[in-house]
Amino acid sequence: MTLDKTIADALRAASTATITTVLLKKGVRRCWMKGPMPAFNATEKMVGRAFTLRFVPAREDLATPESWASPRSTRAAIEDMPEGCIAVVDSMGVTDAGIFGDILTARMQKRGVAALITDGVVRDAVGVEGTNLPVWCAGVAAPPSVAGLTFVGWQEPIGCGGVAIFPDDVIVADRDGVVVIPAAMVEEVAKAAVEQERYELWVMREVEKGVPLPGLYPPNAETKARYEAEANRS
Repeated sequence: MTLDKTIADALRAASTATITTVLLKKGVRRCWMKGPMPAFNATEKMVGRAFTLRFVPAREDLATPESWASPRSTRAAIEDMPEGCIAVVDSMGVTDAGIFGDILTARMQKRGVAALITDGVVRDAVGVEGTNLPVWCAGVAAPPSVAGLTFVGWQEPIGCGGVAIFPDDVIVADRDGVVVIPAAMVEEVAKAAVEQERYELWVMREVEKGVPLPGLYPPNAETKARYEAEANRS
């Protein structure tokens, strides 16, 4: 699940806003997850491969405290998480049952997991903050996961925040939220994002000079030629 360092560095240099624009130009509209926002220790941009986990609605015979000792449990899933991955959890947008608390997130941090992303919520907020694990989520709630959800598996396709996520897709998370890049598109998206960021930096300098937006952003032929000429000189 490792990600090429050059590609990872390129994605870290691009905002999620830029990446969504690049993906839109390539025909991918549903890439930004509704729900997960920076909540705990999420001060830096995170880039990594997706390790997926999935919950379904609670079923009384399965969603019990005893299920936490099952071979198919969140505990077992965490032990499968490789270093550097980003755990992405399909919580169905449920916000009244915390999927993970301080002990589980502490174990994730100990295993070298880069971040936790979920369209649901976590519990034990003070403890989760203390683990230093970066978390993007939809809030906090005191009840445990089994109060509203049944855990069913990991490393399979999921939906998180209205977006399809497959294992090994690439996740980029920053202050604007979380974006998924399909695994097959990662290299071309990274290259395009670097160029988009370079152009927008040039546009910002033009705006500061007082240049009006029409013909500048998006660029007309004259602006493109001027930008390319200046880029070639630098």
